[in-house]
Amino acid sequence: MPAPGVSPLTAVVEHDTPMPMRDGTVLRGTVHRPADGGPFPALLMRSPYGEESFRSAPVAPALRAGFAVVLQHCRGRGTSDGEFRPWVNEGADGHDTIAWITAQPWSNGEVVMSGNSYLAGCALQAAATRPPGLKAVVASMTPHDFHDGLKYHGGAFALGSALNWGALQAMLGLQRAAEAGGDVAAEAAALLRVMNDQDTAAHTLPVSDIPGIPWWRDWTTHVERDAYWQELAETLRHDRIEVPVMHVAGWFDLFLAGTLENHRLLGGPLVIGPWSHLAPGATGAGRLHFGGAASAQAIGLEQRQLAFLKGEDTGPAVKIFVMGDDVWRDEEAWPLARAVETPYYLHADGLLSPEPPTAPEPATFTFDPRDPVPTVGGPTLLADPTNVGPQDQRDVERRPDVLCYSTEVLASDVEVTGPVSVTLHAETSAASTDWTAKLVDVYPDGRAMSVIDGIVRVHGSSGTFTIDLVATSQVFKAGHRIRVEVSSSNFPRFDRNPGTGRMDTTEAGLVVQHQKVFPDSYITLPIVPR
Repeated sequence: MPAPGVSPLTAVVEHDTPMPMRDGTVLRGTVHRPADGGPFPALLMRSPYGEESFRSAPVAPALRAGFAVVLQHCRGRGTSDGEFRPWVNEGADGHDTIAWITAQPWSNGEVVMSGNSYLAGCALQAAATRPPGLKAVVASMTPHDFHDGLKYHGGAFALGSALNWGALQAMLGLQRAAEAGGDVAAEAAALLRVMNDQDTAAHTLPVSDIPGIPWWRDWTTHVERDAYWQELAETLRHDRIEVPVMHVAGWFDLFLAGTLENHRLLGGPLVIGPWSHLAPGATGAGRLHFGGAASAQAIGLEQRQLAFLKGEDTGPAVKIFVMGDDVWRDEEAWPLARAVETPYYLHADGLLSPEPPTAPEPATFTFDPRDPVPTVGGPTLLADPTNVGPQDQRDVERRPDVLCYSTEVLASDVEVTGPVSVTLHAETSAASTDWTAKLVDVYPDGRAMSVIDGIVRVHGSSGTFTIDLVATSQVFKAGHRIRVEVSSSNFPRFDRNPGTGRMDTTEAGLVVQHQKVFPDSYITLPIVPR
């Protein structure tokens, strides 16, 4: 029954509605519209994940807000015709779908779009084509570029997320082929072996030899930002997007950097919660619970998104969840102007301090790519959905190939809110190596809970290297310590650097890497005065 004072909602629903594209391909979707009244503006959401992905779409709230709702399957997915090619057709297909909507007798000629992850990318790609009728977009947890921040981070291949997502999409393609009468038994069996044991698959060398994913060799052989990626980038041109965009991010989302860059380039409201990619709007992530107030529901996020799409948003320019204090805070802009960029130096004896070191001797370790440092938490999208967000790093820190630098016990709270990076003056014995860094909150009981991490792939033996840890809003409480971990791998979140820097390296070609980290290295913390 509806809540007291709420009228029953009646709607007309049309399933598998055909929508022709400019090349003759027919896409299909479900159209929901109020049974009475009209014409209506339309909320369009486009998905490559099939009907199940639409079950959490805000259909009833959007209908009550006066929208018709169009839930469309991307080309080659669900009941839509054509071939699915990641990101390739979404701009043009979104444009043509908006044209179809605005031509319907129930449409008032206005369309808005929203979504999370790939769905949000579809919305931004459509907006870049400047379709007449598109008025606004809500883009949640989505990359700003298909090379940088999606498939490659700091030059390292995002192996874990690419493998997990690519295998899912490959299986959806095989299911479609089987439904059409094709014999895909052999292909499905091979792909299931990959999906059921992604850890073994991730160890495959060369990395490009992982089987079963149609686009895998494209992703792994186009390491640099070449014509392959540039052509895809032309489908997401921020300088062509003219409609207002609202951005929603998570501190533990693998596309946090992308969402922040979308916000920087496009403007619009920004909301960042303590959320991971697969649990947007939740009250916790990983091993930490931030309280009921941390949820999207607690701040009325869905209602605010609909108000934004209607042109009626009156919320703050920036709303962030401050972890540690576990409260929401409204801000005027991102990054915070009052945050003070403060270097904390990595002393060779393991001290992390704003005081510059006096001893020049480096800390050293040996990295063997045959035994990489395992991924424990972070902004991940792995086969194990529990391996995400804040996790206790003590087992990782016991490894001889992980350097740890810690402050003294904090006498008072220290708030770190804003972009974070690590600058390493470092040296390797190999032709190429990776440098990884992780910011950690050390509790009085000894727990070492990860906050954020990053990686950079370098070629050449020595130099000064910057590792982008993206951003956070974390209050390190009095009695805690701030810690930085440095190593040379984070596997399988990122592929192993074999010491050659080449993606075609075999197991026999792996090179042990002898590393030096000099004490004038530092982490830059944006400290907010309190």
